[in-house]
Amino acid sequence: MIDILFCGNDGVFDGVLTSALSILMRTASEEPFCFHIFTMDVSHLDEKYVCISKEHVRTLEDAVRTFHPENRVKVYDVTRYYMKAFSGCPNEGAYCSPYTLIRLFADVVKGIPDKLLYLDADIMFNRDVRLLWDTDLTGYEYAAARDHYGKYLLNPNYINAGVLLFNMKESRRTGLFKKARAWIKHKKLVFADQSALIRSTTRKKMLPQRFNDQKFLHRHTVVRHFSKRLFWLPYPHTDNIKQWHIEKVHSIFKYRQFDDIYDRYLKITNKGSTSNE
Repeated sequence: MIDILFCGNDGVFDGVLTSALSILMRTASEEPFCFHIFTMDVSHLDEKYVCISKEHVRTLEDAVRTFHPENRVKVYDVTRYYMKAFSGCPNEGAYCSPYTLIRLFADVVKGIPDKLLYLDADIMFNRDVRLLWDTDLTGYEYAAARDHYGKYLLNPNYINAGVLLFNMKESRRTGLFKKARAWIKHKKLVFADQSALIRSTTRKKMLPQRFNDQKFLHRHTVVRHFSKRLFWLPYPHTDNIKQWHIEKVHSIFKYRQFDDIYDRYLKITNKGSTSNE
């Protein structure tokens, strides 16, 4: 079983679906997948902050089981963990949303296995997930690739936490998540959970950039991370183009490598097809 973790509210559905489809459609292995989703209801902070809906969960389940009858989607409501650990904390107004914090409960939520691939919802696999999954994590808490901008501006080995392959057994032993939660609870951090994880790390394994490419899509790219990035033309500016913004992916990035995935996504969601643009 290959275990994948996503986190978010109902608004991450398009990201989780396209990301899961990319994994399943780019992977040759016949081994089943379990897609774990941490979600919560903190609508007292924002009306959009509600759990992923049962309808979207059913759609995800139906989609992943067409690839293998043993593929599963498991949803965990971590509201009570969040309210106890982080309600009112200095990082509750994190740079993205409170949902960036809830992966830090991976060590206390029951049913999480000893190896776990955490993914932000804004990623697409360009090649087989086993190229990443089969990484040897002996003696390491996790494996991660460098942050595209942070490796220049902050530290040559500054990691991006959007793709994290966890050795959960080692992480539980060292108290990685417990230490990170303490940082979140007591100190305001620039990048919230990412900063907390980095500060709490005992030993990490550095991955090549192709496992979390936040700017380019090369033939050797395994993971394309659609994070916010800097554009120089027609003037310096940032834009946050996600993989489900299909028209922009085509017109700005000029990517057509994911069109087979998009066609399946659009069919599942009854949104047409890429040929309708």
